[in-house]
Amino acid sequence: MPSRRKLIELTDDEIRDYLDAEKTLIIVSNGRNGYPHPMPMWFEQDQDGCLYCTTFGKSQKVLNWRRDPKATLLVESGEEYAELKGVVIYARCEVIDDPEQVIDTLVAINTESKQTDATRRELRDSVARRAAKRVLLKFVPERYVSWDHAKLGGRY
Repeated sequence: MPSRRKLIELTDDEIRDYLDAEKTLIIVSNGRNGYPHPMPMWFEQDQDGCLYCTTFGKSQKVLNWRRDPKATLLVESGEEYAELKGVVIYARCEVIDDPEQVIDTLVAINTESKQTDATRRELRDSVARRAAKRVLLKFVPERYVSWDHAKLGGRY
C-alpha cells in the first residue's frame, strides 16, 4: 500500500493546472536577519513552469533575492481539512530589470482571457506608467511538495 504522502501528492500535470487556476502566490525570501520574509503576490506561470511576479525594485524582497536567490513559494486553498490542497515550490529567483518584461507580465497577470485586444492595449498603457520603478521576479522551480486531501476520499 502506498504511503499516505504518495496518496495525496499531485502529478506534474495537476500541479501545472492548479497553478494556472490560482492567482495568489506567497513568496518567501531569506531576510538579512535570518527570518523568512513572506509576501502575497499575484503571479503568472509560463509554459516551462517558471513563475513571475513584479514588484518595486527597492523593496525588501528584491534586496533579499539580490543577496540570496533561494526562494520558497506557496499556493494553497481549501476551507475544510478534506479540501486542503497546495503546492510548495523550492526555486531560484532571478531579478530582471527590464521595463518591457515588467509591462508584459503586469498585463498577463491582470488580463482575463475574455478581454479584447483593445482592452489589453489600454491596460498596457496604464501599467507602463508604473513599470519604470518595478522589476520582474522570475522563479525557476527546483523541487515541488504538493498535497490534495480530496484524494483521500474522506478517509483520514
